[in-house]
This record gives sequence, C-alpha cells and structure tokens, in this order.
Amino acid sequence: MRGSVYEDSNKVLLRIMMAIIEVNNLTKRYTTYQKEPGVGASLLSLVHRKGLLTKAAESVSFTIEEGELVGFIGPNGAGKTTVLKCLSGILTPNSGNVSILGFNPSDRENEYRRQIGFVTGQKNQLFWDLPPIETFYLNRDLYEIENSRFSDNLQYFVALLQVSDIIKTPTRKLSLGERMKCEIIAALLHEPKVLFLDEPTIGLDVLAQKNIREFLYEYNLRTKATIILTSHSMQDVKKLCKRIIIINKGIIIYDGSLEDVITRYEETKRISVTLTEEVGERTLTLFKHELIEYNFPIAHFSIERKKTPLFVEKLLKNLPVSDLNVEELPLEEAISNIFITDVQSHP
Repeated sequence: MRGSVYEDSNKVLLRIMMAIIEVNNLTKRYTTYQKEPGVGASLLSLVHRKGLLTKAAESVSFTIEEGELVGFIGPNGAGKTTVLKCLSGILTPNSGNVSILGFNPSDRENEYRRQIGFVTGQKNQLFWDLPPIETFYLNRDLYEIENSRFSDNLQYFVALLQVSDIIKTPTRKLSLGERMKCEIIAALLHEPKVLFLDEPTIGLDVLAQKNIREFLYEYNLRTKATIILTSHSMQDVKKLCKRIIIINKGIIIYDGSLEDVITRYEETKRISVTLTEEVGERTLTLFKHELIEYNFPIAHFSIERKKTPLFVEKLLKNLPVSDLNVEELPLEEAISNIFITDVQSHP
C-alpha cells in the first residue's frame, strides 16, 4: 500500500514539474453599458448609464504539460479569446493565478513575451502595404533573433508552408489564406515555447485549412511547443488535438480526451448499407423506427449505441447486404450534446 502511495505522489510531482501552463480560478469580468434608442435616451446616457456585468471567464482552472496541443472550444461569446488574452498578458484577470513557464503573464516581462506566440485569424500583425518579409525582419530585431537562427527558421517555415513566391508581395495583395500562413510564420520565427492560436483557419478554404493543420502538426512534433488552439472548425480539433477543454458562458464544462467526448456523449450510431437488390415496403417496415433514408442501393439507419450489435445482426439476416458501414456520431453533434447537458444542468 505504501509503495502505491509513493508511486502516485511521484506521478503528481512529475506532472507539476512538467506543467508549462497552470491556471487556477482565473476570473475576468466586464461592465458593458446599455442605451435605449432615441435622442432622449442618448442625452440621458450622458449622466446615467445602465451597466451590465458580463462574466467572460469564471473560476477557470486547468493545467497543460509541455508539448501538449490542446483544443480550447466553445460557442461564440463563451470566453475562449478572453482566457487566451489573459494567458498572453494582453488582459489582466480580476482574480485568480496564472503561471506560464514560471512567469505571471500580467507582469508583461520581456523575457516572457519572447517565449510565447499569439496568432489570431481576426487581427493582423503584418503591415498592410509592406510585404511579409519586412514584418519578419522587424520581428527578428524585436525578438533579438540571431541572424543564422533567423535564416534557418525562415527557410524552414517558408518551405513547409510553400510561400516562397509571396513573401515579397505587399500584404494587401495576398489572399486570406496566404496572409494567415505569413501571420503564422511571423509568430513562430523566434521559436516560442508556448503558442496561442485563436481561430487560425477562420475564413480559409478547405485546402488552406488542410495546409495549416499539417504545418501545425509538424511544428508541434518538431519543437515540442505547448499549443492552445481555439477553433470552430471541428476538423482542426479532430486532426490536431488529443485533449480538449470546453468552455461555456465563461465556465469550463469539460476537460479530457477527445475520444472520451465521443464515447460519453454519443447516443446513437449511424449505419449505412449497400444492397444487392431492391427491397419492398413490407421488408422495410421491419426497420421503420431506425430507417433515416432509402435510395437504392443505399439505406441509412440510426440506432442506439448499445443496440448496435443486435441491429447489425438483424440487418444482415433480413436484407441483401453487400456492404455495411458503422459510423461514429459526428464530433459536432457530440459537442452539441455537451452544451445541451450543461444548459439543462444550469438553466
């Protein structure tokens, strides 16, 4: 018994030693002001404004270890960007403790800022009328990157993202996807140990999203950087993250593996079968409660997870099946089930 206690203690100690990001009870609240329409209401607002307290983050706590790539997801207005801004030092929380690489982000120490990167799909750091290479050179000087290190990193990132032909083109003439690739390069030239990605693929086409996902995967694998990714694209999350943190109305409602999300909140399975010959309505009535769509030769069914094995057996026994495919619930629906459960628990 004593040995197992010591073993557990060692695991806890090791986790603490490896933790890069530690967030304890982070709370950030805003006061927003409301005004009724009309001239009279505008004049009244000069002397009296109705304030509304908004809880952007409420007692948020989590720990992230070195090299983890964690999805930080939630609906619009859930508090994702606010938390990232508190972690990067852009905002100061009202209360709580944050430690990243041993620094308090709110202190905004230069040594801390040299070790983080922040990429957002909604704001640019590139100079609009200048080519991206000018921003790269500026960041080299700001972060005091050695010339040899800068050249090696620039060459690596440019090749990996395939942007060698555009980095000398004025930013305003680049497509959104090309700009985002250059934004990512600008944020990574100094090799940050911690990277905050806020909707890095927003508005991009499917190919551009795929290229950026592959780049981030390769970068994380190569550098062991600790990455927090917010995204409304479930493909980003599914392809990159083994762990996700879900936030809703400023409160963490789930923190665990992506695989467990599907397992815990998946209520149904989707089954598609290919038939060798058409079947009549009488046969289909055997599956009237599970049948979603039938357009010969394909039929689609929905069945409770626990009933799947028996239902498959029933299909094979009663239908001329040449192919059968059992599909997991789409990740979007599994995430939606978590939100629905949270709303029902906290109306």
